[in-house]
Amino acid sequence: MQKHILTPSSLPAPRGYNHGILTEGGRILWLAGQDASDANGNITAPGDMVAQFEQVLRNLQAVVAEAGGTMQDIVKLNIFTTDRGLYKANLKALGKVMRAYFDGYYPAMALFEVKSLFQDHALIEMEGVAVVKSSPD
Repeated sequence: MQKHILTPSSLPAPRGYNHGILTEGGRILWLAGQDASDANGNITAPGDMVAQFEQVLRNLQAVVAEAGGTMQDIVKLNIFTTDRGLYKANLKALGKVMRAYFDGYYPAMALFEVKSLFQDHALIEMEGVAVVKSSPD
């Protein structure tokens, strides 16, 4: 599977995300919305944006690994938060967590502020798309 990062000169230089990623080969993995639920379905760290962000990434990592991929196979993430101000106030800490999971690679991303999420006490949820290597024949 090949990935090509697209950075059009007519757009501002991306920081912490990529404008587009063109892929060739591989299998498409559609990642359902993951919140900060633990294995028992309970939201971890109520009120803590950074801890919930990390749990969400841990949950996404579990799904991608189940498909035989890595976090660097994620090409698109939609981030939903119930508090954009809280998200922005924690941007440096969130970036540190993001770098720990993605090792300097960034998917194409969008951030949406929403009124609420399905789980009570959930501050953040992410869904996305990964392209993982084709399975051997």
